[in-house]
Amino acid sequence: MVTAGKKNPFKGRQFTVEIILWAVRWYLQFPISYRDLKRMLSDRGIQVDHTSLFRWIQEYAPELEKRIRPHLRKTNSSWRVDET
Repeated sequence: MVTAGKKNPFKGRQFTVEIILWAVRWYLQFPISYRDLKRMLSDRGIQVDHTSLFRWIQEYAPELEKRIRPHLRKTNSSWRVDET
């Protein structure tokens, strides 16, 4: 997420870039709460508060979504409902 000529958006964070992106990706990929995500990270030895997770997701999720959107497959707008 660091680009040439721009400041590092992760500078000053207590956790590494990998941990932050890991948490944000899990939250966006699965229907889980901040507290569930906190427990998942705790199971892996990472102690983080759910309010920090909230802040990370508010800050980094829009940028991740913007960068990944061009790589997602287009969906087919055609669909059918079975009669049963």
